[in-house]
Formats: sequence, structure tokens, C-alpha cells
Amino acid sequence: MIVGAGSAGCVLAERLSADGRTRVLVLEAGGGDDRFWIKTPIGYGRTFADSTVNWKYNAEPSPGLDGRPMYWPRGRVVGGSSSINALVYCRGMPADFDDWRALGNAGWGWDDVRPYFERIERRVAPDGGVLREGPLDVKDVTPHLHPLRESWLAAAAELGLPVTEDFNGDRPEGFGCYQITVRDGRRWSAADAFLRPALARGNVALQTEALVRRVRIEGGRATGVDYVQAGRERSVTATREVILCAGAVNSPQLLQLSGIGPGARLAGLGIPVIRDNPAVGAHLQDHLAVVYSYKSTRATLNDVLNSWWGRTRAGLRYLLTRSGPLALSVNQFGGFLRARPGVDRADVQLYFNPVTYGAGDASRRRIRLDPFSGFYLCFQPTRPTSEGRIDAASPDFRQPPRIAPNYLSTDHDCEDVIHGARLLRAIAATPSMRALIREPVGPDLARMDDAALLADFRARAATVYHPVGTCRMGVDPADSVVDARLAVRGVERLRVVDASVFPTVTSANTNAPTLMVARKAADLILAG
Repeated sequence: MIVGAGSAGCVLAERLSADGRTRVLVLEAGGGDDRFWIKTPIGYGRTFADSTVNWKYNAEPSPGLDGRPMYWPRGRVVGGSSSINALVYCRGMPADFDDWRALGNAGWGWDDVRPYFERIERRVAPDGGVLREGPLDVKDVTPHLHPLRESWLAAAAELGLPVTEDFNGDRPEGFGCYQITVRDGRRWSAADAFLRPALARGNVALQTEALVRRVRIEGGRATGVDYVQAGRERSVTATREVILCAGAVNSPQLLQLSGIGPGARLAGLGIPVIRDNPAVGAHLQDHLAVVYSYKSTRATLNDVLNSWWGRTRAGLRYLLTRSGPLALSVNQFGGFLRARPGVDRADVQLYFNPVTYGAGDASRRRIRLDPFSGFYLCFQPTRPTSEGRIDAASPDFRQPPRIAPNYLSTDHDCEDVIHGARLLRAIAATPSMRALIREPVGPDLARMDDAALLADFRARAATVYHPVGTCRMGVDPADSVVDARLAVRGVERLRVVDASVFPTVTSANTNAPTLMVARKAADLILAG
């Protein structure tokens, strides 16, 4: 029994049902994903605030961000966040996973997990040729990207910084272009790549609009779940295991509602405590980024998509040929670089996008293009050390959890911000970038000292939607939720398989490593 048809749940459903005999039930709180703006890659801008497919969570104010709250979109639909994200596929840095192993998680180092990345990927070359067969299309769309690419690569040369052909290759550091999960010009989500082939076998059942209220635990063993569907209370029993794939927000909430979590907190909510474990909901990590917007001397996607004629032409091109700007992500160019002197791996991720929306608005809840030719530069420190919590806010499973990110609460993270901002300032000052800049919109990197850079980050930084760690894998029973086999400590036949088990946040977008975790988890489960 799998709770959640998001990225991890889709992978597990496919692998666990592959023998054709094992029966798998997948319960998804959201509805179906057969929607135009989900399937259209650039539709990310529409689903960003669509409550029919998006939980639209709100995180509590963080003192480190001047007491600002934060909007947290998360997928509430078949495919989960892989159905509403910006499609970027990045494994992360190999050393990220060696860190996991160094923390005592045997079998989770880079050499251990790399084969699982390779098994899920169908690598597609710029000319459409298939370099490696697999279920999930990871496409190099370089020839179709915006012409501003030449300025990005020229800036790298002017600073003497490396360029990489493949963020998911043997040399992932450097300036480059993002690979995205598309097939034939359409989003290729985890539901497309994994769940639909599984459903075709006949031994997988999917129930949508099924909101799980608790895991039933009897005699120290998970026996099934209770859920609500179409206003009716339902129960279902698992003959083998219950596997939570509800994500870094909902998996810890569901464990707590089931009596597994911080004992005092659960008792205060009137929830009977089955296992007191303060680590449930703890160790929340996320990536923060800040955007610097510019009016451009050259045409950008703003010009194409802001005019009636441009939208019409792009729409017709997409409908007729599945190509053009609607077939791409807004995240096109970027990089992984070392900003802090002496570090042994990339500590900053960059974005250079040929578009601006809500320039200067850190609290945006909608994505609307700005009415001028524009582009933005953005950076995020890759390995923050700040940690927050996610907890059930009420015994009512219909109520959203309490999300307290505690962003930018360590000196290390503040120093990373300053080094990252200095690097981005140097990039903006290159001749190639200066030739693109008509004028900055909002804060000007060129005019800020270190104190101003940090203050600006506190005032405007926003989540990049990469929450992890709230059901952390580890070896210390007092400070972890699952072991290296992703089994929940102290409860038999219960696992968590999603981004919540990450021991530490990876250095890039978290969808790819979430898929990897699920693919490896399937082998662990099948091995018994």
C-alpha cells in the first residue's frame, strides 16, 4: 500500500508491481493530471497558484528572513510535484551522497546510488537520439533554448570559469544548460514515466481524492490506513507493507497523526502516542534563492509571451508541432560553482533565465510576466545548515501542518549568501552581461557591499521548493526516523520513501534524487 502518487510513489508502484502478481494500492489525495497546463511545459506558471492541483501551503515567519512568511506550492495531483514543477532534472553533486554514507547510511554513497539514477533515466541527446534507455526522459534541449545562451557562456569565458556539457555527467560543475523531463514537447512526469505503465499491468489500483487520515498500527505493526474519499470514511488493510510517499511536508504530518512523533506535542494535541520520536518532523532543510531582475537590451521571452500576436503564434506553434517556448522550461541556463574560497565542491547553484516575472516581489503567489524585455540572474547556496520543523498543527487531518523553516539561522548560511552574491555580482559585471543590461529592476548588485547583500537576501529570498529531511534516514535511533532500509524505527511493516528521508539536502533540484531514492527503495523492499 502506497500513500501518495507523487514522484516516489509512482516509481514504487511500477517496480513493486513488475512481477505481475504483487497487488499494489496507491492512494492519492489529489485528482487526475490530465490537464492542458500540466502537460504543457511552460504551464508551470499556471499551476503555481492553482488550488485544484496544488496544496498552496504557507510556511511560518522566519526570524532570519526579517520575520517573513513563505508561500510553499506542493503538488496535490497524480504525479505530485513532478506534475507542477519547472521540469529541471539534476542529480546533485556526487559528494552529496558520499556525505549520506559518511553519516552512517550504508549503501547510500555515490557509487551505490549512481546505478539507480541510470536505471530511471532515458537520456535524450539534442538531436533526439537516445543515449540510454529508461522510463524517464531527461532531454538535452540546448538547440531550442533562447539565444541569450551565447551571452551566458561568454560570461563564463570572461571570468575564466568552467563550462560543462552535462550537469548530470562526470563533470557537473560549471556553466551550462539545464536538462528537462519532457517527451515530444510535453511534460513527462513521474506519472507518465512510471505509474501509467504500472496501471496497465492490472495489478495496480489507483484511488484519487483519497485523503489518508492515519496509519493503523496494531501491536507495533502497520496494518493499513484509514482515509476519506467522496465524504465517506474508508479503511483498507495491507497484507505486506504500508509505504508513505506523501512528501517532506505530509509524511511527517501523517506519522504524527498516527501517533509516531514528539510525544509531548502529540499528547498536547490529544493524539495517543504509539512511539515517541522527536525526529519526526525535525531536520527540515530547503534551498533559498534570490532573484536579480534586469531590463534587457535584447528581446526575451517577455516579448514573445506578453503580446497578443506573440502568444498566438507561440500557441499555434506548440499545438501544431509541440515546439517553441511553450515546450520548454523557464529555467534554461545555470551552473554549479564554488563561491567560497577553499571549498572542495560547488557550493552555489545559478540560474540565468530569459524572462522576468514579478520583478522584485519576493512574496509572489502568482507568476505574471513583466511588461518589458527582461532577464534575471539568481543564486542559491547549495548546502544550507539551517534546520526547521514540520508538525501536525491539529489532530484534524484536513488541517495543513505547521511549517517552520527557520531559514538563515546559522552563521555558515549567512556567509554562504555573501560569497554567492559576490560571485553573481562578478558575473553581472562581465562585458557580456553588461551588454545585456539596460537597467536593473529593484536592488542593484553593483551598488551593494557585503552587509547590503546579506540584508537584501534576508528581505527578498524565497524558497526554491526543495524541502527535505523531515523523516531523516540515520543510524541514531534518537535522531532519525528511518534506518538505511527506510523502515520506520519501532514500527514493523511501515516505511517512508520520499524526500523526507534525505539525511541532508542535495546540492541541486531535489526531484531527481527523490526518484532515485524510490528506485533503490524498491530493491530493498523486494529483497525482503
